This record gives sequence, structure tokens and C-alpha cells, in this order.
Amino acid sequence: MHPGEMLREEFLQPLGLSAGRVAKACGVPRTRIERIVREELGISGDTAVRLAKFFGTTPEFWMNLQARYEVMRAQRDSATALAGIVPYERNRAA
Repeated sequence: MHPGEMLREEFLQPLGLSAGRVAKACGVPRTRIERIVREELGISGDTAVRLAKFFGTTPEFWMNLQARYEVMRAQRDSATALAGIVPYERNRAA
């Protein structure tokens, strides 16, 4: 799940907030929040601390969503390459 989906589905829509309202309250450009909600932009550290303050969450909540999204995307996008990597075995005879 992209962090923008979480922001949109669990915060903006249920609370009746627009991206513009959140952006203004957080002191960031409206386009930043709009692009996050459209899943075109990820969550930066700066955005994470601002969203955390506004919504009463933690910056780690937002950063963990971003990190998880990036890892899952990398796993999906690199599946073929990852399949060819042989794990290192410490006890393998040389």
C-alpha cells in the first residue's frame, strides 16, 4: 500500500479533509499533498513530521509506510534478479 492511499483512505476521506486543507495546516505546498494522495510522490522525513504533528500520529508511522512500500516494490520489480542470487553460506567449504 502506498502511503498516499493510507493518507487518502484513512485520514482525508473519513475526516472530510481536502489535500489543500492539510497542506495549509502543515505549511507545505498543496501540490505536495495532492501528489502523495495520487500516489505520485512518497513521504519524506519533512512531510512525515508535519503529518504526524497534524494528525497526532508519529513520524515513524509515516516513514514505516513509505519504507514498507519501497521494499515491497523493489521485491516485485527485482523478482527475476533476486531469484538468481545465491545466499552466502558462512559454513560452506572453500
